[in-house]
Amino acid sequence: MAKTEVWLRGPMEGVPVLLQPVAHALSQAREEIGVLMAGFPEALLWEKPAGLASPGFHLQHLAGVLNRLFTYAEGQQLSTQQLDTLAAEGKPPYGEYGAGVLVEIFNKQVDDCIAQLKRIDALTLSESREVGRSKLPSTVIGLYVHGAEHTMRHAGQLLVTVKVLIDNYADDLDSRLIT
Repeated sequence: MAKTEVWLRGPMEGVPVLLQPVAHALSQAREEIGVLMAGFPEALLWEKPAGLASPGFHLQHLAGVLNRLFTYAEGQQLSTQQLDTLAAEGKPPYGEYGAGVLVEIFNKQVDDCIAQLKRIDALTLSESREVGRSKLPSTVIGLYVHGAEHTMRHAGQLLVTVKVLIDNYADDLDSRLIT
């Protein structure tokens, strides 16, 4: 039997009622991505089937976009480090950044986001916020909701990409692992 989806498990303690859907979506994505990427072949992490984004990109982007959107929600602009991280998305990083590490980075970002949701004063949700160098208009709640929907969109894209890669490269995988 399938596990009950996060949003049907009840409210998350400490998260304001208006932000429950955000916390639920982020937690759901974390669970689904954890299951999806368990045992994923490292040899396929940066493959781009049909020119689409690689699983590695999606994992980097999932953590990065949440970090950026939640920074804007706090009324801050991006740091040099955040801009460097953005520029590096989609590029295989140096060092031991396999799928497991990228999933751990995403999980930590989800934890940080939920902690931020627990700290927010719900009375500030309609406050204006500026996004990016162009200082485009948004609100605190708009940034949080966009973070949740963007995460779920990329989680879905990651799911399809992983399934296509596993199905299309299954026969070829043994030779990739040997070389």
